[in-house]
Amino acid sequence: MNLETQYLGLSLRHPIVASASPLTADLDHILRVADAGAAAIVMASIFEEEIAAQEVHDAALFEAGEDSHPDVNGGYFPAVPQATVLDGRLSVLRRAAERAGVPVIASLNGCTQAGWVHFARKLEQAGAAAIELNFWHIAANPDETGAEVEERFIAILKAVKAEVSIPVSIKLPPFFSAPGNMAKRLVEAGAAGLVLFNRFYEPGLDLHPVAPEADAQLSTSYELRLPLIWTGLLSRRLQTSFAVSGGVNSGEDVVRCLLAGADVAMVTSALLRHGSGFLSTMLAEMQAWMEARSVESVAAFKGQLAAHGTAQAAETFLRDQYRRILSSTPAFGQ
Repeated sequence: MNLETQYLGLSLRHPIVASASPLTADLDHILRVADAGAAAIVMASIFEEEIAAQEVHDAALFEAGEDSHPDVNGGYFPAVPQATVLDGRLSVLRRAAERAGVPVIASLNGCTQAGWVHFARKLEQAGAAAIELNFWHIAANPDETGAEVEERFIAILKAVKAEVSIPVSIKLPPFFSAPGNMAKRLVEAGAAGLVLFNRFYEPGLDLHPVAPEADAQLSTSYELRLPLIWTGLLSRRLQTSFAVSGGVNSGEDVVRCLLAGADVAMVTSALLRHGSGFLSTMLAEMQAWMEARSVESVAAFKGQLAAHGTAQAAETFLRDQYRRILSSTPAFGQ
């Protein structure tokens, strides 16, 4: 049985990729996930504001009291850490790339174009097999238009592509008014792959005491439906790699992603819930589905349920399914 697939030009043993999470944040965990069987690993995201906050803090330490006395000796100043947050993350990436035995993809979330470019260059130098631009942005400014958000994303991708030679993928949020058009423009701008979608972690409101509540809820397989729809709609229309992210919790979920046309399925919540050893269970479930249907390779069924024909035909099909769902639900159908 041939489980091999291609993603971002990388040859992978099978289509299950460990996505960015606490399990891919340090070397020991990364090696454990690799040993458990992940075909590739997306390292936990580097956030530009985290790096910038430490730089500001360290600068404040160094400057504290510097004008107190002209004759004060250097021992008066607080010790400034020599290793930064970025140094630590790059060190983990460098060692993981050398020892994991599978491609290690860096994940990056910036807040300025200069930051995106600077950190992308550093990640390439540290040995990343590819870079995933983690476009997690909340358009909270009511004066900012959707077109402005989209243009900024395109500009960031082009700027990063101009500075690195390794493949660059985009992890997209699902909140565009026309996700298909945005995906097409990103591919035209040089995206080697699209990850559908970036999961939006919403803070809640705690009433005891009254305060924002930051609690992460792990995904369920039901959440897989949105990325499946868009992967199915786009995978035959855009010449790029596709990854499904959000809701992949079993080997059968991986099969669903492949049927829709994805090259890989990215898993996070299932590993946080069950441990990295669950990768072997997912692979076994995937193989069992293939064996039951005498399917000998991933290539033989990948994209089998991707949208054929015109975009209008696909929209008509989805509208029909929408009506069927409403009519089959008692609370809606009565």
